[in-house]
Amino acid sequence: MSELEQNNSPRPAVRYVTIDENNIDQRIDNFLVTFLKGVPKGKIYNLLRKGEIRVNKKRTKPDYRLQMGDIVRIAPIVIAPEADKPSLPERLKAEIESRIVYEDKGLIVVDKPSGIAVHGGSGLSFGLIEIIRQIRPQEKFVELAHRLDRDTSGLIMIAKKRAVLKELHTALREKTGLQKTYLALVYGHWPKRKVQVNAPLLKNELKSGERVVKVHHDGKESLTRFKLVRQFEDYSLVECEPVTGRTHQIRVHALHAGYPIVGDEKYASAEQLKLTKELGFKRLCLHATRLDMALQGERLLLEAPIEKSWQQLMSNVLVAKFS
Repeated sequence: MSELEQNNSPRPAVRYVTIDENNIDQRIDNFLVTFLKGVPKGKIYNLLRKGEIRVNKKRTKPDYRLQMGDIVRIAPIVIAPEADKPSLPERLKAEIESRIVYEDKGLIVVDKPSGIAVHGGSGLSFGLIEIIRQIRPQEKFVELAHRLDRDTSGLIMIAKKRAVLKELHTALREKTGLQKTYLALVYGHWPKRKVQVNAPLLKNELKSGERVVKVHHDGKESLTRFKLVRQFEDYSLVECEPVTGRTHQIRVHALHAGYPIVGDEKYASAEQLKLTKELGFKRLCLHATRLDMALQGERLLLEAPIEKSWQQLMSNVLVAKFS
């Protein structure tokens, strides 16, 4: 996307924007919400209705999908100044940079640490996506392809091209060409015969704004496959493959099976949490360990091991039963 004309005067001027590959097939209302940061949506729809925003010199409707080379004319409009970007510690930016496990022209894959949200909001001034935008300021398009809970670590995909984002969203929605695999340490002895949990999930939001998910017949169809990897005296390490992609799916399905995830502040019992904290487990023991995908005609297999402190605790604190 490039601007063909921009007046250097402090007064607003007509702007012309040429659409490139980063915005092909995007609805113009969604494009404008991002491009005209600070302008209320209602104002944008009003400008479209009045013909103050045109495509190729013609009036357009909010659901028009942009095409390569379209010229968008934006009438003079006062835009509120963008809020100052949060000042991020150089140490944090360096850590995230070191956790990039794959990058090409259209995709970044990061091994996200536990405790960092994927985006700012809800009292957080920044998240992973804001960090990536600051360490890759030359990229015009940087968007999350999916999400991980704040306390879940592991591989997360960030698109640098809209075409890549669309392809990933299609693969995730249609459950084709992309498989995410997690490792979870759970309380109890996960039975070898337990290979899947197929239970509908219903998402509720409490008055506090906290999200809680439960198995409920009114919920959305949800399926997770499980495989026992290693069993300890009182705990089990299991591999988890979510077939669907619901909020907290692995966490709630593990709980439903009778084996909540170690360190899960939302779904494990207070007694379980107290015990594992005393053993040294200070985090949610859920990690996105593998991505296997077909992207733009090429197969991409990426892996990230669980962090050393977690591995050491399993080796030094938990009593192995069998491997």
